[in-house]
Order: sequence, then structure tokens, then C-alpha cells
Amino acid sequence: MSETTDDSATESSDLNFEDALRQLEQIVRKLESGDVPLDKSIELYSQGEKLRGLCQQRLEAAQAKIEKITLDRDGNPKGVTALDAD
Repeated sequence: MSETTDDSATESSDLNFEDALRQLEQIVRKLESGDVPLDKSIELYSQGEKLRGLCQQRLEAAQAKIEKITLDRDGNPKGVTALDAD
């Protein structure tokens, strides 16, 4: 497994959810290994926090786009409404 560079996580705004999550998982594995010097651990933690925030933003954006199907009195679909329209 290759080391992620500092630039790869700092350019996270260009990443999609899956890529950001993959990088975050790599950082977590490195931190959990205990083989990272303290200064590098702090750096990785900071990068991980940025990636976590990006993943959260991507999830919230996706959730806002989800629609639920509304049913008529007979239980048949009659349309859709935004998830947060309740």
C-alpha cells in the first residue's frame, strides 16, 4: 500500500464520496497500526478530519435529494415529495 501524500487529502473537495471514504479508511488503518510517528499522526488526523467532513457533506447532499413516494387512499403511488417536506 502506498503512502498517501499530504496533497491528496487536502485536495479533497475534488473527491467523490467513495474516494474520500477510501482515503479516510487508509488514514485510520495507518493511525491504528501505531507505527506512525507522533508528528505524522497529527498530520494524518487533520487530513482524516477534513475527509470525514467531506464525506458528511456528500451524505447530507445525497439525503437532501432523496425523495419519498406518496400514496393515494388506495395505496397507489401518486407522486413524490422531498424527504424533508414533512
